[in-house]
Amino acid sequence: MIHSLLARGSSIFRSSAMQRVLAFGGLIVLFVGFSLASPNFFNFENIKGILLATAVNGVLALGSTFVIITAGIDLSVGTVMTFSAVMTGVFITFWHLPVPLGVLAGLSAGALCGFLNGTMVSRMRLPPFVATLGMLYATKGLSLVISGLKPIYFTDTPEFATISMGSILGMIIPGFDIPNAVLILFGAAILANLILTKTVIGRYTFAIGSNEEATRLSGVNVNAWKTVIYTMCGIFAGLGGVLMGARLNSAQPALGAGYELDAIAAAVIGGTSLKGGEGTIVGTIIGAFVISTLANGLRILSVPQEWQIVVTGAILVMAVYMDNLRRRKE
Repeated sequence: MIHSLLARGSSIFRSSAMQRVLAFGGLIVLFVGFSLASPNFFNFENIKGILLATAVNGVLALGSTFVIITAGIDLSVGTVMTFSAVMTGVFITFWHLPVPLGVLAGLSAGALCGFLNGTMVSRMRLPPFVATLGMLYATKGLSLVISGLKPIYFTDTPEFATISMGSILGMIIPGFDIPNAVLILFGAAILANLILTKTVIGRYTFAIGSNEEATRLSGVNVNAWKTVIYTMCGIFAGLGGVLMGARLNSAQPALGAGYELDAIAAAVIGGTSLKGGEGTIVGTIIGAFVISTLANGLRILSVPQEWQIVVTGAILVMAVYMDNLRRRKE
């Protein structure tokens, strides 16, 4: 039975390729359109800005992709990101511990939040929306309490900022100073793609999203694997927190709200179905670039931020509508 579910997942995987092609085509259209509309869009510094803006949202979207494929949702990735950044600041700035330990603390904080989310969803039988919404409020409050309502600055450890803003490529190729955060994003995407396509975690992620009850009847410990998947989502959120802290050279406790929406939108625009059982890492990365390119281009054209949000929402609705049309045809 589990093999039939995986076979069905493979069929859906092929059928969703068209949406990924459309998303990539839309990305190309955005680049061409904004380049024609403004001479300031297609230059190296602005492209570098788009890549840097995509780094954090893209990492959050990677974790969200796994959860959405299981037909779940994680509304807490934005505030978990902030909580992870704050915990990194506590270890490095408050306790004066080495930077690697601070980074490990940030990743561990994200993993713990993801584990608690997975436990609430799988063991306590809470709807993912409710469980992760509760985590959203909890981590938002804890970030403010632990930081004392003030940003935590990494001024005593300038090497921490190089995690995001340094450039290994710039040292190798002079003038090609792509921030390290972008390299970390692509490295995380490669790892996530390997996990999703080449490991048992990926196979069970698709199986649970396609038909959870049939997967359970096939002898799979669905509760345990759900917990693993949400924990992994938390680790990606923790990585996002480390990257954001290094980018700003501070942990901003009031930051984070709204990032979960961009992460979900990136996954959905890239072809991940909110009904579960379908999604790819490549599509999610494309979706993340669509969102950041759109925001950057509209900002250059001096479009008010409120209208940028409206346009992003309209694109998200259209992506979900196309997904529904495709599934009805199948």
